[in-house]
Amino acid sequence: MAQRALKPAEFANLVNAVTSAFGDPTRRDIYLLLHEHPDGLTASEVGEHAGVHANVARHHLEKLSSGGYLDVSKRASSGAGRPAKVFTAAEPSLHLEFEVGHDDILITLLGKALSRLDPDDAAAMAEEVGVEFGRKMADDVGLDETETHRSFRSALHVVADALSAHGFAARAERQPDSGGDPQLHIVAGHCPFGDVAIEHPVICAVDRGMVKGLLGSLYGETEVALMSSVAQGDDACVTDVVDAAATQ
Repeated sequence: MAQRALKPAEFANLVNAVTSAFGDPTRRDIYLLLHEHPDGLTASEVGEHAGVHANVARHHLEKLSSGGYLDVSKRASSGAGRPAKVFTAAEPSLHLEFEVGHDDILITLLGKALSRLDPDDAAAMAEEVGVEFGRKMADDVGLDETETHRSFRSALHVVADALSAHGFAARAERQPDSGGDPQLHIVAGHCPFGDVAIEHPVICAVDRGMVKGLLGSLYGETEVALMSSVAQGDDACVTDVVDAAATQ
């Protein structure tokens, strides 16, 4: 039987759920560890294998089990204590069984149309579209008045979550800049524009604009620059973001 294509909102919810469950590298390692132990492990045993405190392991295990990726059972203790929780992988492997109805024709058309313009004009237009869409995304977040007075760092995390909801698998991360100083970046491990962005890299300006529009609405004026891009052969899209107010 053919699978039903997810609606955009359903796809966004699924991406959010998977990103929340597996966005942390320790959590991913723990999930893979449990696949190596089909009989399951307790939080203390996971902590020993993963090299983290049992409470840290328990936090990650609860996150994975609440998402349905782990099953929880009880193991009788050898003493008089309470039975210990045992965590096992719910499935032999992780399957995301869904189909997404991509607007491939429109994205391809956009790429071809932009390629016929002057490169600077095309990049400016693509960024402008991204900024407008980023502002719309910020409106959809639905912040109350107190949340608008957020720190630059917390705003970046909101931006990363919003981008992940649209298929970018993004996260806020501190990386060294060209001078070796730590700098906050938005790192996106997936490009929803796919092969079209590789054929027409100017579309990457849309990503830059989305970050700029989101941050402008959620925090204030920022300087945004794309440092690396999957479309250009890099492992991830890394967007450098600078608090303009802090540099004045």
